Amino acid sequence: MAEEPAAEIQLLRSQKVKLIEILRADADFVLQHADSRCLLSLYDYERVKACRVPSEKVTDLLDHIIQRGPEAARDLLELLNDKALQDTFPMLRFIKDVQVNTLSSGKGKPSQKRKLASDLQETITSKKICNKGSSLVTEKQLMIVARTIGKSWREIGILALGVPSVKLEQIEEDNSGHVLRVFAMLRSWRSSQREKATAAHLHSLLSQKDLALPPESIDSLLETD
Repeated sequence: MAEEPAAEIQLLRSQKVKLIEILRADADFVLQHADSRCLLSLYDYERVKACRVPSEKVTDLLDHIIQRGPEAARDLLELLNDKALQDTFPMLRFIKDVQVNTLSSGKGKPSQKRKLASDLQETITSKKICNKGSSLVTEKQLMIVARTIGKSWREIGILALGVPSVKLEQIEEDNSGHVLRVFAMLRSWRSSQREKATAAHLHSLLSQKDLALPPESIDSLLETD
């Protein structure tokens, strides 16, 4: 008789379609977070990254992690409960309730379920403490900052963020509104920085005196719940 898959694997499989629908909105953002936690091997990361279609990219990411087993699946669930992911994808908040229900009513030894729930809660709590002030910057934070940056956005992109002028030209062509252009520039920076794209790091870059940005315009990057 085949062994029943672990609770974490069952949960991911049962919610796979819904997760793809939610996470495809910014598949690269999810992939960078997953990579920063070493959820994928370098080979698997490159394979998933090469995928051009967002929904397929998320599908591949989930499949790779499910195939790696219960530990990788548990790490992904921790990531999905992370504040940065929850802020960027508000609809992800359902996962915590589903997780609790699965662990409390799923099949398996009661002692194993209690231990899994306890370990998961301890890990999430410890990560919240460790990541305070150093979480990866969210889309909401990027949009708030984008609304405060004026006509000097290209100079800020080149001097402070290191975004190539060619990329800035492409952003200008692809986006008609000023705020959307600045937002796209900030997202480009975030993608290039991967695990270094924290709110604190962006704040330090935009705080340079020669940029002349009012401190209050970027203080939101340092705000925590």
